[in-house]
Amino acid sequence: MATYTYNSDAPVLDTYYAVVSAFSDFLTVAIHTILYERNIYPQSSFLAARKFNCPVRQSRHPKVCQWIQDAVAAVEAEMLKCTLSSTSLVIHAPPPSSAPLERFLFSTKAFPSVPSSELLTPFTGNPPPAADFPEQFRATISRLSTLSSALNALPSDCSFTLITELRDDTEVHPPLGPDTPWIAAETGLQKQRKRNEGDAQREFMRGKDLGGVRTTPIRNVESGAFVMEMWVEEGKGKFEE
Repeated sequence: MATYTYNSDAPVLDTYYAVVSAFSDFLTVAIHTILYERNIYPQSSFLAARKFNCPVRQSRHPKVCQWIQDAVAAVEAEMLKCTLSSTSLVIHAPPPSSAPLERFLFSTKAFPSVPSSELLTPFTGNPPPAADFPEQFRATISRLSTLSSALNALPSDCSFTLITELRDDTEVHPPLGPDTPWIAAETGLQKQRKRNEGDAQREFMRGKDLGGVRTTPIRNVESGAFVMEMWVEEGKGKFEE
């Protein structure tokens, strides 16, 4: 079997740019792993690969790889603006319902927020040891690789998409428009915001498909400024006959 090796240099998480770059690498491998483990595509269509000396899977289909690459690049662009609190891979039922069945959520709300002029400015204090992030990466991918046994099976012909959620900040605006790769998510997957009249206070309403009916924790990753929580939510569509 052919084997592909990702760039396996251990990142030095000493700047915000390095933290975001490490997250992009992690997100890329995690998406490929989830698509493989949840049988979104035939498992025979994936290559054996390695990242940080960890066995992982990568789709062989050029269009799938390009979609993931473009989607992660779009997430990275917003992360560098410090506008996102989370990113989620949502698996949808086949038509006609297309209901969200699973939501793999990567919460990065604990990432620092830095001015654009300081993306490459080193953090104060010493960065975490170079081996720290790869060790946590391996543990998280290992957890993803065994998670299917804890989740209800998915139907055939499911689809997937990548969704981002903005930080709760009055200065953050959705990156929507004709020149962006983003579109508004369906209402059930949005945390809706309302501005109260006369002041800047905001009220938040939970979309009906957020939270799911069962949540399974995956792992927390903490390595210097890289602080991420990860879990998966199973939607009610999986349990409806």
